[in-house]
Amino acid sequence: MLDSDTKRRINTCRDILVGKVPDPKSQVEQITIALIYKFMDDMDLESEEMGGARTFFAGEFERYAWAKLVAPGVGGQEMLNTYTEALTKMVENPGIPELFRSIFRNAYLPYRDPETLRSFLREINGFTYDHSERLGDAFEYLLSVLGSQGDAGQFRTPRHIIDFMVEIIDPKKDEVILDPACGTAGFLISSYKHILKANSTDTAGNGEGVERDAAEATLDSPLRYSGDLLTPEDRLRLASNIHGYDISPDMVRLSLVNLYLHGFVDPKVEEYDTLTSDDKWGETADVILANPPFMSPKGGIKPHNRFGVPSKRSEVLFVDYIAEHLNPKGRAAIVVPEGIIFQSQSAYCDLRRMLVDKYLAAVISLPAGVFNPYSGVKTSILILDRTVAKAGDSIAFFKVENDGFGLGAQRRAIKGSQLPQVKAELIAWLDAVHGGGEVVLESYLGHSVSKTRISDGGDYNLSGERYREDATQRNSIFPIVPLSEVISSLGSGVSVNSENRITKPGEFGILKTSAVTSGIFDPSEHKAILPEEVERAKCSPKRGSIIISRMNTEALVGASVYVDADYPNLFLPDRLWQTVITRADVSARFVHLVISSELYRTKISNVCGGTSGSMKNIGKAQFLGIEIPLPPLEVQREIVAEIERYQSILDGARAVLENYRPHIPIETSWPIVEIGKFCSLAGKITTDVDLSKPYFGADSFEANTGNLLKMETAENQRVNGPVYEFSGRRLLYSKIRPYLNKLTIVDLEGYCSSDMYPLTVDEAVADLDYLAINLLSDSFQTAIRGFYERASIPKINRGQLFGTKIPLPPLETQQAIVAEIKAEQALVAANRDLIARFEMKIEAAIARVWGGAKKTSSEQAAA
Repeated sequence: MLDSDTKRRINTCRDILVGKVPDPKSQVEQITIALIYKFMDDMDLESEEMGGARTFFAGEFERYAWAKLVAPGVGGQEMLNTYTEALTKMVENPGIPELFRSIFRNAYLPYRDPETLRSFLREINGFTYDHSERLGDAFEYLLSVLGSQGDAGQFRTPRHIIDFMVEIIDPKKDEVILDPACGTAGFLISSYKHILKANSTDTAGNGEGVERDAAEATLDSPLRYSGDLLTPEDRLRLASNIHGYDISPDMVRLSLVNLYLHGFVDPKVEEYDTLTSDDKWGETADVILANPPFMSPKGGIKPHNRFGVPSKRSEVLFVDYIAEHLNPKGRAAIVVPEGIIFQSQSAYCDLRRMLVDKYLAAVISLPAGVFNPYSGVKTSILILDRTVAKAGDSIAFFKVENDGFGLGAQRRAIKGSQLPQVKAELIAWLDAVHGGGEVVLESYLGHSVSKTRISDGGDYNLSGERYREDATQRNSIFPIVPLSEVISSLGSGVSVNSENRITKPGEFGILKTSAVTSGIFDPSEHKAILPEEVERAKCSPKRGSIIISRMNTEALVGASVYVDADYPNLFLPDRLWQTVITRADVSARFVHLVISSELYRTKISNVCGGTSGSMKNIGKAQFLGIEIPLPPLEVQREIVAEIERYQSILDGARAVLENYRPHIPIETSWPIVEIGKFCSLAGKITTDVDLSKPYFGADSFEANTGNLLKMETAENQRVNGPVYEFSGRRLLYSKIRPYLNKLTIVDLEGYCSSDMYPLTVDEAVADLDYLAINLLSDSFQTAIRGFYERASIPKINRGQLFGTKIPLPPLETQQAIVAEIKAEQALVAANRDLIARFEMKIEAAIARVWGGAKKTSSEQAAA
């Protein structure tokens, strides 16, 4: 178990380095190299204590020994000179194995401050090498600070997702295991631990071997297995069977250390470009696990010509490579972006055809926030199994909505993970198909679809919900009825001439479609009807009706609201319908809840018209033909009451988030200083954009809080205009209204929209977080309001921003204020997890209506 002292030491090391080495990846590299340096000295000392001789620091390298480096009386400059020289010389040391030479290759110290180094090495000196699992967990914790690997377009895979994938694939002790884009070797370490567990007599893991919620599978509570059933020959074979490749020498170095600290004396990780080199094309594996890079460099990949699917896209080539390098009974699990699932370009279609025909067993859709805060990109897991693909005629699809962590930027642990259930259902289905039976999978989380149905149309789309309609109809314990039996009439408005303004008292207005798209009826979203058009207007919103958008974008067609009052002065446009429900056994509120659910949204998407990427529409006959479950009236009312209770909690939590503003109690003794006196623009406008680096737009952060919502690459954001380029810790501030209250602090190399300012401060007098708090405050918004209200384009220019004054107390006071406000913000931020939890409760309440199995109304009539 990762003890608190070790965790504290790692955090302290990073805190010491952050002023000189702001990049998290560089911090990890510096700590890694220092730890290995220290551990070599520990091993020399152990050798001496057992009567042997030093090997790591012997001969001319004895003067670099750690004990001499940190000995009392060694001056700061002497320590700096010795350590710097040792890093460059260690690769020439004949007394260390090739593994350590690989780790020290290209190592260097990126700063020249003796006091920083002294503090850093003093903290490193507290670590000891004992080949313990605890030390391996400590290093995994260190690696967890890594986020986006911008150069590779790759995001670190959360550990609980890694373990989930490994448990499904179930690697064995005698199988060859490969990760062709291994990063920090997370999949390889997890596979090793999985095999230890499977070959241990103590399968309870020291009393902890119960099935855990994904939220509990953290670095602070790992299970322990001895692997005592493995023979020495098993262990040797296992160590030689676990392989990894990575294109980045830095990642290879981290992988080597990670594996070494988990007991691999000679780890098999190599620097290798899987896509452009064919040196290892003939090497295959029994198990392949990977989260390959999603992004391709400008101009695309230039692969060799041995791939089965011609493409320049890295995600296509990696999936192709993995499939083609599986042994005849091989298995794989791959994290892929959504493009692999449904993109219509020929390379994607050809890849899916190949997978469905020969390799694919299952597709697991993950929530869009799994990689937050580094990226909001939507991902899925492909499960390849050549035996299952050959034996079965169908593919399993699962949709995970709760992976055990909230989907906000902080990714806080929450209860109710669906991963254990998905794992159990999928493993049971795979085992059944392996056994020769054609098994139909049907549950709330998963379903199977025939390969013939998937191949219809030729695009081999792997969006599981596309094939879900029949399953939802079979699963309800209540009668399934078409909406035509529930809705007495469905009226639509007309198109009339109007003015784009709010009505005055007594005037008539026509609703905009935006009045319904939020899910809550907003009568203020309307335009004024010209007087001569009033007679043509019809369909005023009535109490107890449901208004539905019949034409909108793909995400919003079919959106609906419940109307709880009469609005005689407002009318519907031709893009909106209004229902009239007169059946005494039907609650209009219940119907609205059902047609607002995700399961209903799937039905809408299956019957609406229009081309992909454009406006969608649904015809009246198609809409009224959609079938929904209809419980007895008392059950409908119970569900409505339950959801309204949840909704009241949601409304309160959202109100906290919307209304909270950081407040600084100002003392009269504090100087009021122009922002420009201590703050400056720290970026340059450029059109020469490296598409693999992060890019931030107004949708990257949350209003009012400074929270980063997502981080995507310039390629993913389709950047094609002038942007600000910056490097280091920066406050990104949006200068265009209505986004003046949107900002965030980042620490990396990247780009932001030219509608933002990348700002830095004089750290001797100002704290960047303190500035951010001021920019979000009501007093600052009041101070700048006149600037953008008078401007033809509502924005604040550089001179106006830097000329605005804020209170600037002593630096220590600023930092104390920041600490207090961050504590407040942590309490406020907890409302996000509350929102996520109760949104899932609402969806679960509706989903219960769809669960089970009973006849449709037409089947009942026939009976």
